Amino acid sequence: MATPGFITDLREDIGHRELWLSGATATVVRDGAGEPGRGKGREVLLVRRSDNGAWTPVCGIVEPGELPSETVVREALEEARVRIEVVRMVRVCVSGPLEYPNGDRCRYLDHDFLCRWAGGEAGVGDDESTEVRWFPVGSLPEMSARHARRIEVALDSEGRDGVVMEHDPQ
Repeated sequence: MATPGFITDLREDIGHRELWLSGATATVVRDGAGEPGRGKGREVLLVRRSDNGAWTPVCGIVEPGELPSETVVREALEEARVRIEVVRMVRVCVSGPLEYPNGDRCRYLDHDFLCRWAGGEAGVGDDESTEVRWFPVGSLPEMSARHARRIEVALDSEGRDGVVMEHDPQ
């Protein structure tokens, strides 16, 4: 996994103790086959994580000095080889405690964005994922409640003013 250098430096000092980190998630959508518009024919880009095999939207850690909106654009290109446009921020949430397979623990202040596919052939771009695919909105694969909630809020954000602020579902 490509852990940012500032985190590996911190881990040398603190070991596996919990870190408070900023994250960003992109729900990337495009019009697919079938009836255009909201719902039918709409597709969501997902990646299958290499560390645990889970399907998730494109997400990553905000680098020092980086805006969360810049993070999702960078991560989409690195992880899935696609260019995206940020449509709007839809949600800010606090994650519960997470533990990675290597024992590292953290919590995230996550910034969730609705994004539009702008180009590029979707495919695995780095070692963080093993598969990248477009899924019809009505046929998303099984995933954790926290990632399903990110997609739900993003898809339901059109016509809604403001940003949803909440804790991730456990």
